[in-house]
Amino acid sequence: MTHSLSGRAALITGASQGLGLSIARAYVQAGASVMLCARDADLLGRARDEVAALAGSGQRVAAMRADVSAPEEVAALVSAALEALGGLQVLVNNAGVYGPMGSIDEVDWSEWTRAMDININGSVLPLRAVLPHFKQQGYGKIVQLSGGGATNPLPRITAYAASKAAIVRLAESVALEVKEHRIDVNSIAPGALNTRMMDQLLAAGSDAVGEAFYARMRRMAAGGATPLEVGAALAVYLGSAASDGITGRLLSAPWDPWETLHDHKDDLEATDIYTLRRILPKDRGKAWGER
Repeated sequence: MTHSLSGRAALITGASQGLGLSIARAYVQAGASVMLCARDADLLGRARDEVAALAGSGQRVAAMRADVSAPEEVAALVSAALEALGGLQVLVNNAGVYGPMGSIDEVDWSEWTRAMDININGSVLPLRAVLPHFKQQGYGKIVQLSGGGATNPLPRITAYAASKAAIVRLAESVALEVKEHRIDVNSIAPGALNTRMMDQLLAAGSDAVGEAFYARMRRMAAGGATPLEVGAALAVYLGSAASDGITGRLLSAPWDPWETLHDHKDDLEATDIYTLRRILPKDRGKAWGER
C-alpha cells in the first residue's frame, strides 16, 4: 500500500545511509519535502543528491550535518528545517548506533555511555525541539526507530538493548503528554537489516556478541534480512494522515498488519496492544502470582 505525504515536510535523522536513507527516498516518493541529517558530511551530501533526484515539482530536499546528541546542534537543525521546508509535520528519529559489543564488565565504558547518549539523547533532543512547533500548529507525527533490543534481551550488546527499550517507553509516555495536541508518537521495530550496523556486528565476531546471536545474524546477512523498504513503508504510513490517532505503539515492520491498523483504532485505544508491558503468571497459564 502507498500513503500520500503530499504537502508534508519531514526531518529525518541518520539519513545518510541504510534505513534512514531508505526512509528519505520513500518520503520523497510519497510527496514529502525533507531535511536530511547525519554526522558524516560527505555521505550526507551524496544522500541529499540522490534523494533530490527523486523530488517532483514543489518538493524541497535539504540537508544539514548535525550531531543529534548535541543540544545546540539539534536546535540549529530544527530551526534550519523549519526555514528550508516552510514548516514541519513529521520527525523521524532514526539515528542510532550499536555501541560496544562484549561483556558489560569488559567493554569500554566511554563507548557504552556514548552509545546511550546518541540513542537516547539523540532521540529526546530532536523530539523536544520540534514539539513547540507541533503544539502550536495542533498537529504532528513523531516516528521513533527502535529495534529488537526493546523487546528481547541482547546479552553482550547491552547499550543498544537498554537504549532501545528506553526510547520505546519514552515514546509511549510522550504520546500521552501530547495527545490533546493531535501529535502522534510511535515506534518502529524494522526487523534485522543488512546495513552498516549488521556489518559492524559481524566484524565484532562471535566472541564479542555470542555464538548463537552471531550465527543468526550471519544467516540474516546471507539472505534472511528484512528489506529496508519494509521499514521505510511503515515510516511513511506513520507519517501520513492514514495513521492519525494511532499513538503510543511499537510496531514491527515485517510482522504486524500495520497497513490496515487504522481500521482497528478503537481496539488500540481501549487496550495495551503493541505496547511494552510486564508479563504476569496468569498470562502464561499459571495459577500462582496473585496476592
